[in-house]
Amino acid sequence: MNDNFKLDTSYIAGLFDAKGTISQRSKVWKMELIMADRNVMELVHETLECGELREIKKQWRWQCVDKDCFFIAKALWPHVTVKLHKIEQIIDHYDPHLQDLKDNVVELDKFRNNIWFGKEK
Repeated sequence: MNDNFKLDTSYIAGLFDAKGTISQRSKVWKMELIMADRNVMELVHETLECGELREIKKQWRWQCVDKDCFFIAKALWPHVTVKLHKIEQIIDHYDPHLQDLKDNVVELDKFRNNIWFGKEK
């Protein structure tokens, strides 16, 4: 493997949307991605820099648990679509007050008090 090459996070999010799984047991989150392509899975593992990669029955499985899921969820959040709800559940579980994800959520009361139809009051 080329240690200088990293995958784009949006590419990993697409793989995860298509083939990834997210589960929770006893308040511990687990994320998995299973594919047959060893090279892609090694690049995913190297790019994310956490979790565990191993071969099981001619398939490659990357998985992470607990706080590593929080790290990965924050990285994938801007790019996922299918698994967005589960990703947000992980983030909310580990840091329910996190507001610095550069999201477009607007606190309606503050918005109404400061701006009305694009014009400041």
